[in-house]
Amino acid sequence: MDWVTALPLSGDRIYNSCLVIVERYPKNCIFLLCHKDDTAMDTALPQWNRVISHTGFFGTKLSFPTEYHPQTDGLADRMIQTSEEMLRRFCQTPAMLEKGWNTRLIEEILRKDLIEIHPTACSFNIILENVKNHAKQRMNHTCDYEKKKWDKSHKVPDFKVGDLALVSTLNFNKIKGPKKLKDSYVGPFFIVALHRINAAKVEFSD
Repeated sequence: MDWVTALPLSGDRIYNSCLVIVERYPKNCIFLLCHKDDTAMDTALPQWNRVISHTGFFGTKLSFPTEYHPQTDGLADRMIQTSEEMLRRFCQTPAMLEKGWNTRLIEEILRKDLIEIHPTACSFNIILENVKNHAKQRMNHTCDYEKKKWDKSHKVPDFKVGDLALVSTLNFNKIKGPKKLKDSYVGPFFIVALHRINAAKVEFSD
């Protein structure tokens, strides 16, 4: 909601401002005539009589103005920009203005294809399938990238029986002494058997 001020004086109570309330989802608007110097109670009573009495208590969200002055969500300020000229001409008949604006809004919605407003089960399946394909494509791309990265830094060993090979001491837990002084590899030792590409049996020497 927001206020439009500096309107021409009109009505029995000489109104000079208007409080514009826009419903978030249907975009219907309500115009409440008021005065620029109204108190908080003067502002709350029309809302109670015109809004809360029909819709009940609704959630509130504070949207403070920016440098340009539109609200953060833009609903009330956009409505004000559209209807400011109409308010200056129809300030004595806000109910007629509400009826005309809300009716025009409903006609615009009805002219649209319902698929633009809410997806049907058929279109939802298409949307879900597109999301699934996109996710699958990104996962495959990530797997290919990681595979290329791994293959670039890791080469398949080509050991043969009888070759000399170094043995990693990473899993040797019984070596005494400080870990910082422990050799990373020991050997070389002769390979006596091959179990897998990177698993071999070696013969330890004294």
